[in-house]
Amino acid sequence: MTARLSATEPEGRKLGRREAGTLLLGAFAAATVGGRAAPARSFAFAGAVPGKVAAVTPESASSLFAEAMAEIAPEQGFQSRIALGDSIVRLVAEGVVEPAKLLALDEHRRRGAPLPPDDVLSLVRGRTSARAQAGMPGELRAALSWRSPKPIRLTRENVGYYLQLLWPIGLANALESNRDSPLNGDLLFRFASTAGWTLGREENGGAYFNRFRVVELTPEQEALAVRVAQSTYRPCCDNSTFFQDCNHGSALFGLLQLGAAQGLGEDELYREALAFNAFWFPDNYAQTALYFRLFEGRRWADVVPEVVMSYPFSALRPWQDNVHARLARVPNLLPQRRGWANCGL
Repeated sequence: MTARLSATEPEGRKLGRREAGTLLLGAFAAATVGGRAAPARSFAFAGAVPGKVAAVTPESASSLFAEAMAEIAPEQGFQSRIALGDSIVRLVAEGVVEPAKLLALDEHRRRGAPLPPDDVLSLVRGRTSARAQAGMPGELRAALSWRSPKPIRLTRENVGYYLQLLWPIGLANALESNRDSPLNGDLLFRFASTAGWTLGREENGGAYFNRFRVVELTPEQEALAVRVAQSTYRPCCDNSTFFQDCNHGSALFGLLQLGAAQGLGEDELYREALAFNAFWFPDNYAQTALYFRLFEGRRWADVVPEVVMSYPFSALRPWQDNVHARLARVPNLLPQRRGWANCGL
């Protein structure tokens, strides 16, 4: 199958962002079977490398990548509409989060050697933030003991801490829908999201899966959070957010549940999901921003979040084929990769 992605109809009428997203997703509909995404090789993109793209110089490439990074993970951060509320306090009360263990890990990182290049606290690969090494921000320490009503402001300095605090929300919150979760089986205690969570009273986070009412959701809100989770992916694997087999999946699912409970709509949840994913996987989404700019003629602000978070653009294998492989054909464009996101503590 060959899918030509465009935000313009054949006669040239410019589509709105929502229409464009529907059109782009529709281009992949024929490549799915029974609602499950087809293998990455099913997605092929028509058209050769445009001449102006092929002529990228090392100097212009560096500038382009820096601009893309600034778009997807801006220095000033991302102002979310979602707050932690009392979710962390509830996790602490149930023993899912033990503050002493969390703070001890933070102290170890702060006092130890510089963070490895694949540590999520080192957002921009190869560069450790001085603020990240300074330790957990005060507002997040406070969230261990008190309700946190202020919406999250995600930054390059605090991104790893929010990943760490959202993770147990997605893991432990009790949902009727989790009866159908791929985690809910014999392998429950062997996933990175469960075996990797060691900051509670239990040795294995699998003991907390789907166990506590951390985020109160109506049936409609739960259905919304699950629907978006089943339609969003992350570039460390090919699994949807609903299949929370690693810390990123659990954290994003937790974020979606918080957002749905706080009244956000579907479009807003996709926007939040993309913003957090982009901060957690900056190299991947900087390349995705470059793809849309150079091959589709659209800046990051004009790309529909639902499209970017879909299987073809956010799951690992199709992202490699549909985005990275195309960019790699352009000489001088991509910097050397400096590590992969860490799916554990």
